Amino acid sequence: MAAGLHAGRFSNPHLEVNHEQVMRLPTTLFGVSTDPPPKSLPAVPESLLPREHALYRPRHSGRQRTALTLAVIFFCAPALLLLVGVRPAEFENRKLAEFPSITDGWGFFTGFNAWASDHVPLRDKAVAAANGISRGVFGEAPDLDRRQDVVGPVPTPPKDPSADLPDPTAFVDAIEGKDDWLYLGADVEGACDPVMPIAEVHARLARLRAAVESSGRRFLLVVAPNKSTMVPDYLPSKFYGKDCFTKARDEFWRGIGKTGALDLRSRIEETAKLTNRLPYPKYDSHWTHEGSLVMARVITDTVKPNTSKAWKVEPTKVVDREGDLAPLLGRTATDPIQSYDLAPDGSTVRNHEITPDPKPQRFTQPPSKGVATAKVGLLGDSFAYYAAQYLVACFTDLTMVHVERLTHDPREVARALAANDVVVLEAAERLLVSGLDPVLEPPVIDIIAEEMAKQPR
Repeated sequence: MAAGLHAGRFSNPHLEVNHEQVMRLPTTLFGVSTDPPPKSLPAVPESLLPREHALYRPRHSGRQRTALTLAVIFFCAPALLLLVGVRPAEFENRKLAEFPSITDGWGFFTGFNAWASDHVPLRDKAVAAANGISRGVFGEAPDLDRRQDVVGPVPTPPKDPSADLPDPTAFVDAIEGKDDWLYLGADVEGACDPVMPIAEVHARLARLRAAVESSGRRFLLVVAPNKSTMVPDYLPSKFYGKDCFTKARDEFWRGIGKTGALDLRSRIEETAKLTNRLPYPKYDSHWTHEGSLVMARVITDTVKPNTSKAWKVEPTKVVDREGDLAPLLGRTATDPIQSYDLAPDGSTVRNHEITPDPKPQRFTQPPSKGVATAKVGLLGDSFAYYAAQYLVACFTDLTMVHVERLTHDPREVARALAANDVVVLEAAERLLVSGLDPVLEPPVIDIIAEEMAKQPR
């Protein structure tokens, strides 16, 4: 064995080991190489190597730069539009979703998507473009995103079987009727899928009346009927939810009289016959000036009987009102609306335009013939604000507040109403039938009752 070893080599030629080769073999420690990286690999990024190098790779190709530029434009365009003054528009017959509060818990995350969607600049233009392309190219209405917010947990009755169809998007924002008439889809959807039974709506209205009247004040409830209730002739012969809509509407009007509500339907029909004008326009969900005057007259004469006998109402100019229904289909359309001058004493015109404010607004004027001397607090929705220009002419002291204010500061609203001797609640039929009117919430009724009790009459 010893003889076979000489000069560091094995005598067996097949087992000879070259010491220089051995030194060049990689060394490992626990299976991990401890040698420095090969010197032949480049020490610079691939994009900085010479173009002829085999490992050269460009950092950004022409396609990559184009894609990156488009991505920056896509994500930054809304912010840039906001910076130059472009603001999101309210075009869906509702207010824009508000930024969710961190105190909402998980509701912050579920509400963020609605806020982000509503506040994309030029969204109304995008809806109009989608409508034009869908109708012009494909000959059908676009499938637009739809959402309806619900306030608070409330009992939900089972759906009417006629609305229980496999297609969940069958309810539409705007119903396209005969002769291009449009109707608000919420009239139907709210009736078919309410957040509480109609009997419960009637019960809560009765509870609100009791809370106000127990403080020594008068309480008036005025229901503004739906366009689909007052002008049904142009509704399509068939539409999704027709059966449950009809059933809920009839049940609502049968029972609303038990709450002491003022029913304006017959007075609106009489006025329409006298003026030979339909009480609702073609492209808008709200009544015309004739309906506003009916409401003003009924409330005034209920507060002070026969006050309106001295009124002189004269037609003035015809104005074009941009309808709130056409934008729901990505369109724009206007209706010619006859406006009027109201002189309560028969000579002095006292109606005037008002600028709506989210907080309570108070209007006063000196006593006069045809003007009811009373302190009136009116809580109403958009129908009341369409009639506001006439209502301000009817009372010596009128405080108006929008019902949506209840969702922000119910205590402020309750105090504003409690400062008056007469409390008037105007509520749209669709908000009551659906159960979505904020005034129906039990905590709201409790707060109103508490503030009324602090200042009894």
